[in-house]
Amino acid sequence: MTAHILLIEDEVKLARFVEIELTYEGYRVSVKNDGLEGLVAARELHPDIILLDWGLPGLTGVEICRRLRSTGDKVPIILLTAKDEISDRVAGLDAGADDYVVKPFSIEELLARVRAHLRRTQEPNPDVLKFADLSLNRSTREVFRGDRSIELTAKEFDLLEYLLAHPRQVLTRDQILEKVWGYDFMGDSNIIEVYIRYLRLKLETDNAPRLIHTVRGVGYSLRE
Repeated sequence: MTAHILLIEDEVKLARFVEIELTYEGYRVSVKNDGLEGLVAARELHPDIILLDWGLPGLTGVEICRRLRSTGDKVPIILLTAKDEISDRVAGLDAGADDYVVKPFSIEELLARVRAHLRRTQEPNPDVLKFADLSLNRSTREVFRGDRSIELTAKEFDLLEYLLAHPRQVLTRDQILEKVWGYDFMGDSNIIEVYIRYLRLKLETDNAPRLIHTVRGVGYSLRE
């Protein structure tokens, strides 16, 4: 997924230059030239990283940092500043910034820092399983198809989790029964078909493409 960068910078020419360079690198970029507008955008757009000018009209970059961190927002923030005194840098970092770049800066250095912070924040979460536009969080037991939240029963969740843990593999009915229902399950042998139907009904609303496919005579496979 393309990273979304929020650039808050009141120097219009500089903002446009940085926006063009970031877009060329493949990022999705939103630009704000005012501190208050930038704070609102940070809260509403949920960017992957913020490039934040120190001296902004409305609110300073340092104040934006403080307000975001006070609400628990952990988005990476790189300060763009003409202040190069050690005390200024410390003040920015203490306010919640993760990094800083002193103006005038090299665009190559800025891009390198953006890449470094995105690598750290976008490392795979072992609790989250994803396939296509489907995601499942093991710790929160939340399931999403795109932006749509899907409510599942406990057993529906367990079945989907098993399928997501083995994408594109053909899972036999015996494998599914053992892993999801337990090797000593003595219930209806059609239970898998019933729950696969339940999952499809919930996952395929609004004509969403089918992800759980039947492999005749064998079992099921999660694939596009």
